[in-house]
Amino acid sequence: MSMDLSIVRRRLEEREQALSPYAVRSDQTRGRRIPEEPSPVRTEFQRDRDRILHCKSFRRLKHKTQVFIAPVGDHFVTRLTHTLEVSQIARTIARGLNLNEDLAEAIALAHDIGHPPFGHAGEQALADLLPEGFRHAEQSLRVVDELERLNLTWETRDGIVNSSKVREDIFAEGFGTPASLEGQIVKVSDAVAYINHDIADALRADVIAEEELPEEVSNLLGRRHSERINALVCDIIE
Repeated sequence: MSMDLSIVRRRLEEREQALSPYAVRSDQTRGRRIPEEPSPVRTEFQRDRDRILHCKSFRRLKHKTQVFIAPVGDHFVTRLTHTLEVSQIARTIARGLNLNEDLAEAIALAHDIGHPPFGHAGEQALADLLPEGFRHAEQSLRVVDELERLNLTWETRDGIVNSSKVREDIFAEGFGTPASLEGQIVKVSDAVAYINHDIADALRADVIAEEELPEEVSNLLGRRHSERINALVCDIIE
């Protein structure tokens, strides 16, 4: 007698009932643009995550610049390694706040999937050329919707299109604020990741020296890469 595999998904959904009342539960998703039968062994947000991981546009992130264009060496951050760092930080924060880790991970993995080559210089060049400007978050949504046709859930798509930060204030509300706390976590995790790995890359490239880092920041957050990330993540959860 074969097993009813849908038991697996239902068991996962039951576990989500223990999440914070502010979390988005996968069985309460607003759905997909094209309705689909549910997976027997994955929640809706786990399904989103897997579709993003296996698409061509995700793999192409490995050749895209994060900050340094055509750096010499294997240790400089690329758009792919940045994305993986954002995903890890977002999962940790979501877990610490008892929110939906799968949704945060899915949004994080796709938040830069539409970023052009050459980092922010490439984005600015496109913004200058196009009459309505260019925002990589909007392009990320076009990639998952139109180019890859992933048919993601509303919550993941909302987190992707609202993942870009207002540079003056990453906590600013209004246009660009994700509807879910999981989406807002990704937005903050993006900043935690790039602030720290940009420092590491600048030190590696001899753009700055360690003694040039503000002493008050080092005293507050730590002197090592891991210490700074840990301090920021713990502060966000607290």
